[in-house]
Amino acid sequence: MFSFGVIPIYAFINSFLGTDSWIVEGLLVATWESIYMVFISTVISYLLGLPLGVILVVTARGHILENTYFNQVLGSIVNAVRSIPFIIFLILVIPLTKLIVGTSIGTIASIVPLTLAAVPFVARLVETSLKEIEWGLVEAAMSMGANTWQIIRKVLLPEAKPSLLLGIAITSINLIGYSAMAGIVGGGGLGTLAYYYGYQRYEDTVMWATVIVLILLVQGIQSLGDGMANRVVKRRR
Repeated sequence: MFSFGVIPIYAFINSFLGTDSWIVEGLLVATWESIYMVFISTVISYLLGLPLGVILVVTARGHILENTYFNQVLGSIVNAVRSIPFIIFLILVIPLTKLIVGTSIGTIASIVPLTLAAVPFVARLVETSLKEIEWGLVEAAMSMGANTWQIIRKVLLPEAKPSLLLGIAITSINLIGYSAMAGIVGGGGLGTLAYYYGYQRYEDTVMWATVIVLILLVQGIQSLGDGMANRVVKRRR
């Protein structure tokens, strides 16, 4: 599946930029590493961030599980993590990364800081999506005797599905940028290729080829997210 999506990219680069074969092969490997990091990080961050976002919504003032103090504490923690620039966050979690995967460099190691940085971002995206739902729908479910879990599962999440799908695309694109920064400290992927082989070795071709691949990845992810969200909206009409 990967080869069908990536080969045209490198054929384009090879044809229009006239790159050497080693650059094309390096881009192929680096692109796969970046896609792998971003995909795994996105999946795990949503497994953790989706429930966190739901909790932030349902414990807010006036909602079904109102707990203002808990909501404010949790929100402050989320904001604190989000306020740390990723390159600094990457360094701060090195001990935890070593504890989990045994090393702080490489593709696998990069998944840890990428995921941890994305979780609060996902939580806020989910919170925003759920807050857009009309309160009347929640009240209607409550009047019919729905419990908290049923309201979350059958009202909040289904109604917010288009927005949540767009949020996944936004998160993935955000993580592509993070993964490029992780490459500067040996995280692998396109960031490592651009920095060590493009910038430090003054290979402008590598830099431009990396930029082209990143643009194509972002465009592809955004188009996929838009398409999936539009399908959900059309089914409701």
